[in-house]
Amino acid sequence: MTKLKIAVAGAGLIGRDHIKLVDANDRCDLVAIVDPTESARILAAELNTPYFCSLSDLFACDLPDGVILATPNHLHVQQTFECMDAGVSALVEKPIAHDLAEGVKLCAEVEASDAKILVGHHRAHSPIVSLAKELIRDNALGDLVAITGSATFYKPDDYFDASPWRTQPGGGPILINMIHEIGNLRQLCGEIVAVQAMTSSARRGFAVEDTAAISLRFENGALGTFLLSDTAGSARSWEQTSQENKSYSTYPDEDCYVIAGTDGSLAIPTMRLKRFSRKEDRSWWKPFECSSLSLERKDPLELQLEHFCSVIRGECEPLVSVRDGLQNLRITEAITNAAKTGSLIEIDRI
Repeated sequence: MTKLKIAVAGAGLIGRDHIKLVDANDRCDLVAIVDPTESARILAAELNTPYFCSLSDLFACDLPDGVILATPNHLHVQQTFECMDAGVSALVEKPIAHDLAEGVKLCAEVEASDAKILVGHHRAHSPIVSLAKELIRDNALGDLVAITGSATFYKPDDYFDASPWRTQPGGGPILINMIHEIGNLRQLCGEIVAVQAMTSSARRGFAVEDTAAISLRFENGALGTFLLSDTAGSARSWEQTSQENKSYSTYPDEDCYVIAGTDGSLAIPTMRLKRFSRKEDRSWWKPFECSSLSLERKDPLELQLEHFCSVIRGECEPLVSVRDGLQNLRITEAITNAAKTGSLIEIDRI
């Protein structure tokens, strides 16, 4: 089978990860790096890869089969439209849009066309998420009742020194990090229909939150709590527990989610399962049957690229659609609004 021609737009941190993965994949060839910066031009020269300053320059020269958009958030919608107009498939990094209005417009255009657009919520491709989804779908936990989650970690000072915008509204962990968690929770537990939140900036003193406590209501009646902080000396985050991103230290005894149903509970990502042996004997006096489920860990970014290739070839539909990506953004913004107003925010489906 002929290899797919893939271009990567954006040569920042995540863009360079995509470039490495495309370059190493047997199903596709890296045919271009698109980025106006000098560092991107140098990288392209090092990789002996064609370099372009813009998508329009690339498309005027050649039409790849797909483009990975790892560009700044405010460019996502415009560049997705450029790909659609050229008839080129796109993998768009999260968030799908810089604001909801733009995202709604893009979603309508994509769904009215035959465009092949995948949103880069890469954790959706995680084997951990897949196994947990399968257990919940097969009713291993019974009816879902309660979900607890955390993303507590410590971002070093140079993270903010390098990009001062992260100290201002829009740069806090709700809009940068929580959108990943929302994607996970929707995959695992169903639609989120209401949120409440409190935030604090007491530790860093920035104009944006460093810590948030969030309450969630799911469509199936389950309730959830989530603790988020980028100033906590803690390992209870996906990055530090999943063992999927080798850049992070990991702690195999830690979990970042516990999902409880009427028949048992599952801790993620250790995959420790506790279940009543018989439904008729359910009681806090009765012991659980305890087990730890095995799984094969793989890089979700690599699996996402494989999926993108299949989407381009028409072998499957996008696992994370534009509508999914937009709903993740909608819920994340609702959490910010709930913290500002002190109100319960009801969330409608798009």
